[in-house]
Amino acid sequence: MSPACFWPILTFLPYAFHRKNPTFMKIAKALALRFSGFAITIDRLLSSNMATRKQFHKTGFENNKLMKRLYRQTGKAIGDFKMIEDQDRVMVCLSGGKDSFALLDILLGLQARAPIHFELVAVNLDQQLPGFPTDVLPAYLKDKGIPFHIETQDTYSIIRRLIPENKPVCSLCSRLRRGILYRVASELGATKIALGHHRDDVLETFFLNLFYGSKIKSMPPKLKTDDGKHIVIRPLVYVKETDIERFADIQQYPLFPKNLCGAKENVQRQQIKTLIREWEKKFPGRIENIFSSLSTIVPSHLMDNRLHDFNSLAADRSIRD
Repeated sequence: MSPACFWPILTFLPYAFHRKNPTFMKIAKALALRFSGFAITIDRLLSSNMATRKQFHKTGFENNKLMKRLYRQTGKAIGDFKMIEDQDRVMVCLSGGKDSFALLDILLGLQARAPIHFELVAVNLDQQLPGFPTDVLPAYLKDKGIPFHIETQDTYSIIRRLIPENKPVCSLCSRLRRGILYRVASELGATKIALGHHRDDVLETFFLNLFYGSKIKSMPPKLKTDDGKHIVIRPLVYVKETDIERFADIQQYPLFPKNLCGAKENVQRQQIKTLIREWEKKFPGRIENIFSSLSTIVPSHLMDNRLHDFNSLAADRSIRD
């Protein structure tokens, strides 16, 4: 029997299962009776795979909830901080990691729904790292029909020449990369530069500055570069890293191998990351409260004279008298 004969049944069955309507199931069985032995297969499918179907629908439901949450949180961040405006040209920095892939995907979805018009262009910096998968991103972006630019600059050789072996390279690498991306943004006429930092990045940076830098400081959702030429935005600032991990797993992005540069992992940041994950499990709501506190600051109840003029405080004489 030709496989094509089964298409009417295979097409109708998911609809029957989804509706859970006896009439639809009877029709499906009636169709199946035209093919020897197939009705038995359907009966078995209906009886033995109930748990599988429930799990399938539950998974689809959870994935749909995740997608809606990502769109909602990203859209809220964009609105709260006026990240993207009408006629903006947004340069999305694509590193090959889960965060930047998710950022590009979510912005594309929001672009299709937004009441304003804005352009997106994906940009990747090829730093000539050993083992860098040069063909992966162009193939992925061409397949998706996304405008992109690959900037090739051999910063790897510069870093190796200037930094002794086994010494931290992240600071210099970051400065070089940032300078190149700012230049590329000007060349492409980008009005905004979008980075893939998420909520956990913000919290980790906050605790690193608090514990090791003696500062109350984190990653801003939006900033103007030192030269005043560019606006950098972080649309995923409200999004949890675990949600991005789930989303990236669902989307099956062609992720780059980790630690291509060979730099040692930031031990302090990893410790903070572990601490945050533990708190989320043991103390529900704690991380949300800490994150919320970053936007509900009361300078008069801290100790920074630059933010609040404590020296000029004096009692109101008229009230005292």
